[in-house]
Amino acid sequence: MSPSEAIAFVRRHGVVLQGARGPVPSLAEAIAGGPIRGSWWGHGKGRVIFHASQAISESPEVLVCKLIEDKVTYVHRRLWPALVKLAPRFRKSQLAKVWDEHTKSGAHASQRIAFPEWVPSEVLREAEALSTAEAEQLLSALLTRQSVKKRRIRRRKAGGLSE
Repeated sequence: MSPSEAIAFVRRHGVVLQGARGPVPSLAEAIAGGPIRGSWWGHGKGRVIFHASQAISESPEVLVCKLIEDKVTYVHRRLWPALVKLAPRFRKSQLAKVWDEHTKSGAHASQRIAFPEWVPSEVLREAEALSTAEAEQLLSALLTRQSVKKRRIRRRKAGGLSE
């Protein structure tokens, strides 16, 4: 998968996990052609995955955040208004824009811009015009997963059975 194909993958799916498994497609697994055991860094296509991830991270049409289970998640620009509209359903840390920078020593330093500081004004306007139902439809895969997880937590706290 070329860098432009990786960006097109995110554009097509809307929300994509970098390497984890979840309710949305995984970039790493799409490139590898199936499930990856362990870290994608050690996979035979690890370099391809890395270059695709870099291209996506540098694209102005993709938000890199930790939306799903605190894993690196890519959200295409067309879904940003829905994300903003439904922001109260997520922790602010899930909606922060994140990236890594190389320091002079060669180490990686994680950086972040808090939500809603990264949100462009036109996205805020689009979110205002969007109905809650439309936003829920656009993010249905995430919301279904999130509500199932909350029900499991409530059952555990209430002393009920869990999976």
